[in-house]
Amino acid sequence: MQIAFEEARKADARGEVPIGACLILNGTVIAAAGNETRQTNDPTAHAEMLVIRRACVILNQERLVGADLYVTLEPCPMCAAAISFARIGRLYYGAQDAKGGAVESGPNYFRSAICHHAPEVYSGLSESESADMLRRFFSEKR
Repeated sequence: MQIAFEEARKADARGEVPIGACLILNGTVIAAAGNETRQTNDPTAHAEMLVIRRACVILNQERLVGADLYVTLEPCPMCAAAISFARIGRLYYGAQDAKGGAVESGPNYFRSAICHHAPEVYSGLSESESADMLRRFFSEKR
């Protein structure tokens, strides 16, 4: 989770929403990233999406079966769907996102009929650190 937080801090330094992610397979860090939506002018460049894309390229495969994904914030509907399609084994995340989350908040994607694969989900990891980072970022923007 510390790698995900390092990526969130890097995203913050670039003026991005401070969200970071890290994908681990068999104890090895395969990919890590922070949000890049503003930097790349790409609304899909969420940390989770970048990590999934990069890991698939590195591993030369479309599925990430057995991988662990660490994210500082509860994934949105787009990212939850990508996690499902990639067949990620376990999802660990920090703070819940009551407004935009889709794992335990909002549409609860992994429990919906359209979900083909649901990872094991572990929430609340370093939750206060993640929430504080996001609160500070948005308070400075307002």
